[in-house]
Amino acid sequence: MDDHLETSRYAIKTLEKALRIYTPSLSEKALADFLADRCDDLGFRDIHQDEVGNLIATKGSGEPKIMLCGHMDVVPGKIKVRIEGDMLHGRGASDAKAPLIAMLFAAASIGENEGTITFVGAVDEEGNATGIKNLVKNTPDVDYAVFGEPSSIQKVTIAYKGRLAINLRVNVKDSAHASAPWLAKNAIEEISSVAIELKNELESGQENKTKGMMLTATLTEIRGGTSHNVTPKECVATLDIRIPVDMNCNDIEEKITKIINEMSIKREIEVLYSVIDETEPFEAAHNSPLVRALTLSILDVEKKRPMLIRKTGTGDMNVIGNQLKIPVITYGPGDPHEAHTIDEKVSIEEFVKGIEILKKSLHHLKRLHDRTK
Repeated sequence: MDDHLETSRYAIKTLEKALRIYTPSLSEKALADFLADRCDDLGFRDIHQDEVGNLIATKGSGEPKIMLCGHMDVVPGKIKVRIEGDMLHGRGASDAKAPLIAMLFAAASIGENEGTITFVGAVDEEGNATGIKNLVKNTPDVDYAVFGEPSSIQKVTIAYKGRLAINLRVNVKDSAHASAPWLAKNAIEEISSVAIELKNELESGQENKTKGMMLTATLTEIRGGTSHNVTPKECVATLDIRIPVDMNCNDIEEKITKIINEMSIKREIEVLYSVIDETEPFEAAHNSPLVRALTLSILDVEKKRPMLIRKTGTGDMNVIGNQLKIPVITYGPGDPHEAHTIDEKVSIEEFVKGIEILKKSLHHLKRLHDRTK
């Protein structure tokens, strides 16, 4: 019991220190160095940072080969790191430093011949997934992968939507003085109409669908205009489209091209679009040894069966799942609704339980994997 308490204290202290290191996307180096030191203390080997900055370390040996991958980056915005009661506050507390550090300590518990664990602290998950894309390019030799995102400890994420981010550009050929706006079309007004019409067309006919199975198109950025008294000739906007698991990026792109061509002709303006980011949707097998191992662990610790859930976001799991065709899931302590909030926090009790559940699931997975051979 004392050992367990000591490990828990050390893990909480490690999470607190990780939260004090501010790591917006592509500025994760200080945390990677900190985690490398911790990996060294905890007996990992082959500790290194790859060419894009992912931290990679290995623990244990033999089969199965399991990757535990959390991300080091956070969305922008600093939050004072503090403990209030059971809650640890700080940017990334929930998304996703609690899952990341829980994975670190779960992996640290593995001894020789209990399986080979590759622990990864990935970069840029909140950006364009530079870290995970580089990892896939180097084709990791793994049988299973778990991704660290807050799901709350009684839920296991088995599906994520895909994402298509597009850049819309409208050119109305001419500008006018703001005192005579009838002399030219207004690019900001036009792009607003184009974006709303495109959104409505893409989202139509989904009245009976659950949120997890709905396609959504959201206008997230708009940039245009050169002066306070001149009508804008050109305007640029970003549309973030989330694609459910029964659709794919290609079909949606074809639909967008058709809608935009029709609008260009109808409105007599030039509308162009380019794809900024493209991630296919993904749903993992519900009955893999990995899902069974985690289910058993949650039963052990929480005395109830977990819920398998589809999330409306997009995660690193999509990239590995679609490319490597191995059993994957996303799991971690933390309330997903705390992610990206102005006073992000995580329950310390849940964080400690998350470590225990992940530890047990690695042992269950070893047993289930050996049985399937």
